[in-house]
Amino acid sequence: MAVRPIRVFGDPVLKSVSTSIDEIDDGVRALVRDLVDTVELPGRAGVAAPQIGVGLRAFSYNIDGDIGYVLNPVLVEVSGEPEPIGEGCLSVPGLWHDAIRYPRAKVVGIDLDGNEIVIEGEGLLAQALQHETDHLDGTLYLDRLSPEERRVAMREIRESDWF
Repeated sequence: MAVRPIRVFGDPVLKSVSTSIDEIDDGVRALVRDLVDTVELPGRAGVAAPQIGVGLRAFSYNIDGDIGYVLNPVLVEVSGEPEPIGEGCLSVPGLWHDAIRYPRAKVVGIDLDGNEIVIEGEGLLAQALQHETDHLDGTLYLDRLSPEERRVAMREIRESDWF
């Protein structure tokens, strides 16, 4: 369908809790096509619906060329010792900071046919699953930074040309 523009820090949709998808209709199917088209661009590991201005619980992912989506995802399991890992966000362009993430994660949701999807992995996939489900709860990766790191990030945002 279309590559949609990414909403950036300061847009209220990014701090809002997304609504569950109760009915899979043409609008939801179009949303999934747009999420997949938008995440296919180089350098993108995931795109959540709020990042394209839609307050519904859905995201797409693109990890090592494996592209997919999930509706109504729930982060059901994380494991391992949480650790700081370099992270960025399309909605906070140009910034890269260490966010605390678990090395393994599991998400359960549904596909466009209403069938259960289970996505689990480690490394970048685990990080993306945590990052994208955070977006659906109105949480940005900035909220996962240490207080000192967050102060630095907020200063960088204020000094950026996009803010």
